[in-house]
Amino acid sequence: MAFDFDLFVIGAGSGGVRAARMSAGFGARVAIAEDRYLGGTCVNVGCIPKKLFVYASHFAEDFADARGFGWELSFAEFHWPRLRVNKDKEIARLNGVYGRLLSDSGAQLINGRATLLDAHTVLVGEKRYSCERILIATGGWPNVPTVPGREYVITSNEVFHLESLPRRAVVVGGGYVAVEFAGIFHGLGVHTTQLYRGDLFLRGFDQECREFLATEMRKREIDLRFNTDVSAVVKTGDVLQVRLTDGNMLETDLVLYATGRAPNTANLGLESAGIVLRPGGAIAVNDSFQSSVPNIYAIGDVTDRVNLTPVATAEGTALARSLYGGMPSGVDYEGIPSSVFCQPNLATVGATEEAARAQGREILVFRSTFTPLKQTLGGRNEKVLMKLVVDKQTDRVLGAHMVGPDAGEIIQGLAVAIKAGATKAMFDATIGIHPTAAEEFVTMRTPG
Repeated sequence: MAFDFDLFVIGAGSGGVRAARMSAGFGARVAIAEDRYLGGTCVNVGCIPKKLFVYASHFAEDFADARGFGWELSFAEFHWPRLRVNKDKEIARLNGVYGRLLSDSGAQLINGRATLLDAHTVLVGEKRYSCERILIATGGWPNVPTVPGREYVITSNEVFHLESLPRRAVVVGGGYVAVEFAGIFHGLGVHTTQLYRGDLFLRGFDQECREFLATEMRKREIDLRFNTDVSAVVKTGDVLQVRLTDGNMLETDLVLYATGRAPNTANLGLESAGIVLRPGGAIAVNDSFQSSVPNIYAIGDVTDRVNLTPVATAEGTALARSLYGGMPSGVDYEGIPSSVFCQPNLATVGATEEAARAQGREILVFRSTFTPLKQTLGGRNEKVLMKLVVDKQTDRVLGAHMVGPDAGEIIQGLAVAIKAGATKAMFDATIGIHPTAAEEFVTMRTPG
């Protein structure tokens, strides 16, 4: 049978675009359909605008530190509309970059919502396309639980486009987005409360780092409330009343729900093709990214495995190489570094102390807590935590964790060493760069 396309990609986020342009580069006839924006969540309502907002929010602390270094800043004023407009310009530029990447590769971009009619047919608008293979890369979508007054809350999709900055904000959730926006709002001068129904936010990260981060955030006067949840949101005029399960009530101007994301699989016609979904709506795939229908594949957050942009990109690369490049490839999900761009930054790679012990390993834990050099003159009571988890039998470094300024930048380099199997002796033999915070990772000598 002659198909219109060798590969039809649904979703032009980071993973879909990578798979489409690489497959086209290998000579495949590729189409990619998108009904929102090029670059997906990361470029438009995720990683990129969020990091820009983090930069903006950090200036308040930089201004406060400046006095200790001899600077007198007589006047500083923040303009939310200017940040929003400049952010939009950068996003538009990146949308254009993604479009050019696809065009230059020879992949055909089709604007519109794509749905499956069967295992080899895709419908966009009123036009049908026959496809030898189909790749679903539709990502995730913010999930707001059913709670009275949910129509008055916003998600991370809307927060980047606020007309004005609220005076007070309540952030609900305990994951990346919630912790990051608590810091962003606070840094921009918003009175911020973060609610989480569990004992402590950032479940799955190193326990000591989570506790340390909570302490540092409270030093910044962010109101953290754990073991509580929202029972209802009531709107009275311009004010929102957030009623809590512990009986308390908060008045605020904005409620941001960051309570997780669900795989974006609704209304795609997956049932028409016979695709099996896992509980929660994720597409079940094997190690080759194949769904239950052999010619239909899925990558990225829609599979709900490791929901990180670089992972989706790596999966798109591996799939293109396997299908059209003659290079059977997979993705190694061990030792993936990650960073939460909260304030202070938290970054990690490899095993946490808890995970290593749960595996039955005999470990040594090296840690260092200190005041960064900048704050000796800056004057704020800020601390940094660094931690190494080491296998006592082999001396191999199993994990590295940090809470402090630029943690993501520092851990990225350590991720290479840990991926390569570096031992603690190799860390010890490495000469540090002085004076930096990062040198602590190669000068920790005593476990404890």
